[in-house]
Amino acid sequence: MKYYIGVDLGTSAVKLLLMDQEGQVVNIVSREYPLSFPHPGWSEQNPEDWWEQSKEGIKELISKIDATEVAGISFGGQMHGLVILDEKDQVIRPAILWNDGRTTKETDYLNQVIGKEKLSEYTANIAFAGFTAPKLLWVKENEPENFAKICKIMLPKDYLAYCLTGVHCCDYSDASGMLLLDVKNKCWSEQMMEICGVSREQMPELMIWNLQQKILLTTMQTSAMSMLAFSLPFRFASKFQSLRTM
Repeated sequence: MKYYIGVDLGTSAVKLLLMDQEGQVVNIVSREYPLSFPHPGWSEQNPEDWWEQSKEGIKELISKIDATEVAGISFGGQMHGLVILDEKDQVIRPAILWNDGRTTKETDYLNQVIGKEKLSEYTANIAFAGFTAPKLLWVKENEPENFAKICKIMLPKDYLAYCLTGVHCCDYSDASGMLLLDVKNKCWSEQMMEICGVSREQMPELMIWNLQQKILLTTMQTSAMSMLAFSLPFRFASKFQSLRTM
């Protein structure tokens, strides 16, 4: 019997589902983690809490089956959040979440100074406070010491996938909600990266089939290997909003 794991990284908890090859749900586990509001309108979480609770949740999820029969794992989760990693892939600061409202100034700058028409040309979108690009501008302006340390910019579910694979990557669906993707040409927008003061090297790889094959063949990092005790292929689900429209 083959089994498949679904990981749903929510704002209040990570939900984990184990399904067999016939599509029958075998087990469901939910693990909560703290949500922080350090100032009015702010919303943050520690990405390491996501990873710790996911690890423990997966252990519980597969505790009554032969772990070697798990054939794959898929990730979906909260969108727009900003996770920034340093040169050692360590989290620099708490993640700024999708429901964080601190970026009014940055959002106004993007929409009014850069202009909605230009943003639409660059990304097929306009700026909203929850998007990732305004959050980057906020960190650049308010936490320059943290901004200077950024080596990788990631979304929440992609941080979890990195913890299991060692690969920095992002799917096109989630990337389109960052205000950093050139949707038309399916690549990171050079103009938006320049506006935000970041480089292509700081962005995750966009998911394409040859990269997906790379992920399938990637050996798990030591901590994940010892935790799961098996190797398996990975899939990336869409962001919540896209799934609701399907």
